[in-house]
Amino acid sequence: MASSLIVEKLSKQYYLGSRPSEDMVRSALVNLLKRPFERHRDHREVLWALKDVSFEVGHGEVLGIIGRNGAGKSTLLKVLSRITYPTSGQVKVNGRVASLLEVGTGFHEELTGKENIYLNGSILGMKKREVDARLEAIVDFAGVEKFIDTPIKRYSSGMRLRLGFAVAAHLETDVLLVDEVLAVGDVGFQKKCLRTMGELHQKGRTVLFVSHNMAAVENLCSRAIWIGNGAIQRDGTAKEVIGSYLSTVAGAQESGLELKDVESRRGNGEIRFTRIEFLGLDGKPLEIVRSGQRLVVRMHYRAEHDVANNVVMGFRLFTDLGTLVTDVSNGVTGTEISFLPRGEGHIDYEIDFLNLMPDRYFLSLWLHNDASIVYDNLEHAVTLDVEVSDFYKSGKGITNRNGIIFLPFSCRFNG
Repeated sequence: MASSLIVEKLSKQYYLGSRPSEDMVRSALVNLLKRPFERHRDHREVLWALKDVSFEVGHGEVLGIIGRNGAGKSTLLKVLSRITYPTSGQVKVNGRVASLLEVGTGFHEELTGKENIYLNGSILGMKKREVDARLEAIVDFAGVEKFIDTPIKRYSSGMRLRLGFAVAAHLETDVLLVDEVLAVGDVGFQKKCLRTMGELHQKGRTVLFVSHNMAAVENLCSRAIWIGNGAIQRDGTAKEVIGSYLSTVAGAQESGLELKDVESRRGNGEIRFTRIEFLGLDGKPLEIVRSGQRLVVRMHYRAEHDVANNVVMGFRLFTDLGTLVTDVSNGVTGTEISFLPRGEGHIDYEIDFLNLMPDRYFLSLWLHNDASIVYDNLEHAVTLDVEVSDFYKSGKGITNRNGIIFLPFSCRFNG
């Protein structure tokens, strides 16, 4: 199979820290004049977002790229789409490349939707008649007929997203790069995009798909790459790679539910989760969590100082394939936390009925204020194993063969 994309020893380095102030620049110049022959030492912290990444993608292949936030996935796509340049290594692409990495990427704010479609086509080297032939399909897919002659700056984020994907998918490109941005759209639009990417594969187009939705990756991609700490951890069939990735995520928490030392987190750290517990209504830890059970999810935290902003904290529950099941927070219930004192505390979420089928689930914990300042965010940091329950006392039990959710019911037969 001919290769559409060849990546050889690709590395990308960033320097952490703020930009130097005027005083720092002045000091640097003074030091240079005082010691002109001394070698300059850069004490900034170095981050390797990518390190010696190498792989090939065959013509017409759909490759999934998975990994935690900050692993290097988005940086890889930005390098491949030439938004940023690598520190070392090289990329060879056979054909035209289109990318959808952020909402509105490649759009000019002052131009209309139609003008932006032609602009993108010209950037790809397409003639006007080629774009003319695809214009109606693009507008129809995006669903922006009424606004196609309106400047992009007046579009909502959803409209930008739909038009961006429509342009990337319908213009004549050989390689399509798609980031997690699809998660911004509604469910119907996501299905439409996934179906379109499957059709592109059938037409021989090469697709690189970054997503946290493991079900979508496994369904769409025959092959996947797991990236962690800027390097390829595993490259193989989508099912094998996803299994390895999720087992590692789960294994990191098998020793307990302490969260103090979890490194894969983001946020400013002013408030941090320290522990999570699954308790019975009597406050005692549950050794086994079963379908249909009542339980309390207790999340412990520590605040480094008094916080006077409205605080919102909660968790997102995912299936083992990355599908979001539910999002739970005090913001949903209207329980305001307008002041959080310095020190330790906890918040309890009492679940009246756990309508989950027996399976392994993952919890992502998040904590921010109403101004969207993130204090703490732990992605897929906690594993929840839900066991079989004999809820109906029939001796048969409820298993995951019975479906996706546990919907309690009664049965009355009138013969």
